[in-house]
Amino acid sequence: MQAHRPPSITCRRVIFGLLVLFSLAAMASLMAFVLAPGGFNGVKLALLTCFLITLPWLVVGFWHAVIGFGIMVFARDPAGLTCPIDPAGASQGIPERATALLSCIRNENVQEVERKLDAMVSGLVTRSVEEGFALYVLSDTSDDRIAEEEAEIFEAMRQRWHGRMSVVYRRRTVNTGYKAGNIADFCARWGHLHRYAITLDADSYLAPETLVALVQRMEANPQVGILQTLAVGLPSKALFARVFQWGMRLGMRSYTLAAAWWQGDCGPYWGHNAILRLEPFRTQCMLDPLPGRGPLAGAILSHDQIEAVLMRRAGFEVRVWPVEDGSYEENPPNLIEYVRRDLRWCHGNLQYVKLLTTLKGLKLVSRIQLLMAILMYVSSIAWMAFIAITVYASLAAPPETLQFDSGLGMVMFAVVMTMVFAPKASSLCYVMMSTNRRKGFGGGARVAISAICEVVFTMLLAPLMAITHTLFVIMLFAGARVGWQRQERLPKGVGWAMAIRKFWPQFGLGCLGIWWASQFPLAMQWLFLPIVTGPALVLPLTVFSSMPSLGAIADRYGFWRLPEEREKPAEFRLLENRGLAAEDLQQSGPAVLPR
Repeated sequence: MQAHRPPSITCRRVIFGLLVLFSLAAMASLMAFVLAPGGFNGVKLALLTCFLITLPWLVVGFWHAVIGFGIMVFARDPAGLTCPIDPAGASQGIPERATALLSCIRNENVQEVERKLDAMVSGLVTRSVEEGFALYVLSDTSDDRIAEEEAEIFEAMRQRWHGRMSVVYRRRTVNTGYKAGNIADFCARWGHLHRYAITLDADSYLAPETLVALVQRMEANPQVGILQTLAVGLPSKALFARVFQWGMRLGMRSYTLAAAWWQGDCGPYWGHNAILRLEPFRTQCMLDPLPGRGPLAGAILSHDQIEAVLMRRAGFEVRVWPVEDGSYEENPPNLIEYVRRDLRWCHGNLQYVKLLTTLKGLKLVSRIQLLMAILMYVSSIAWMAFIAITVYASLAAPPETLQFDSGLGMVMFAVVMTMVFAPKASSLCYVMMSTNRRKGFGGGARVAISAICEVVFTMLLAPLMAITHTLFVIMLFAGARVGWQRQERLPKGVGWAMAIRKFWPQFGLGCLGIWWASQFPLAMQWLFLPIVTGPALVLPLTVFSSMPSLGAIADRYGFWRLPEEREKPAEFRLLENRGLAAEDLQQSGPAVLPR
């Protein structure tokens, strides 16, 4: 089957680039007019500089929302438009042992990992395609007690599936290179035995149909080196996870469709729930530690996007398959776990500063992707610097230092807020346009209430994370050590003492922020609420959003409901039943999974 080819990807990139550059110029000019009264001084120039640093992510997100909404509404085949590769007919076979399933774990809840892997294996066996796959559990566990449990459980799993699918368990005693080093070790030992590898995190879960379709698409499209699925959140009883992933689900589809529309064959790789072509990955994407000393040296923490740009440099396409079906992950169950994961990404993305100057031969789009990954976190620091300068100017500098046009300032505030919420608003409009889509997310009334609460949640979380990123980077460059710690993935309440221990700096700054805002006239104080309220409320936000009981109430009444919770797909029934027993499958023979 001939792959559908879109209009020139260069044309798309030029259009998108012009939209972004025009918007950046317009926003910069508007800010300059806001600050113009009384002339420019050092304080105003510093404010303008910080604002310019925050703009790229804001503007790109806005145009992703607009373009993504247009694709969702007007394109007959959004996935085909943005990922124009041969879909490969379902009748195409799966080469024997061509694909390795790589489950990378470190100090995880072993039974939860095994439950997901067992369900995936049993699903493949049910489809009679198990001979095309082999499972590798790649452990970097440092806790000897957990390691003993891993060895016992995965040996039992190996015996259970003996004769149907190969299951290999390997533990590294030294965590060299973190996850990238873990996969590199697999490539050195067993990479030559397989054509493809599907990467899985400890919380990953893919439907058997998705696993098969990934292999079929790689077989039909030899020019593709990495095919990334659109992983969505598994239904959760944790309130924090429910609200967070519901908002992500709304914003992700329009954002990802638009990104795939202009990035095309230079797409991203998120490190899991994706399939790799092993030969070029083994030869072109192995990562050496960054040279030198300091926080940006050493093993690369955010390895995935570097592997993507190296695969593209080698001449292979990196594509996103933008379909919300059959590819899942678990989101952090509380704010502490969310911050822990995000700070590891922050450290890894900042390491790209070194790679931008040392990696040669990268595509222009690849360099833009690395730069945007850096700005994702640098913009948080610039935002906090903007606020700090404003506080200084309002409290310590002469009154004439920070004169500004209040009318244009209100216009700027409205434009910025519009851009911030555009990705979620576009997807929310798309959901509300269809009765079936509204029902999938709980119905119109529940969607509206969930959306309002999620907006409040996001407004509380954003300044809190900006403070956290800033404090983390300061500590990082002051010599703090950062490791790859265990992620808690199950719903578990956070006590007040733990919340205070983790977030006392944010709480203190929030209280100072409320005092600072109170120095302004009452008519202006509401403008500062989005900035100071989140940090000031961080302690109750952490404790209450972690309570399993509140998550259970939200689940019972259908708030922040995902479509998979209303109508469970077949792969969820496999997961709930811990898969099908191997002996039952051997007795009953192959069957067809219902869809």
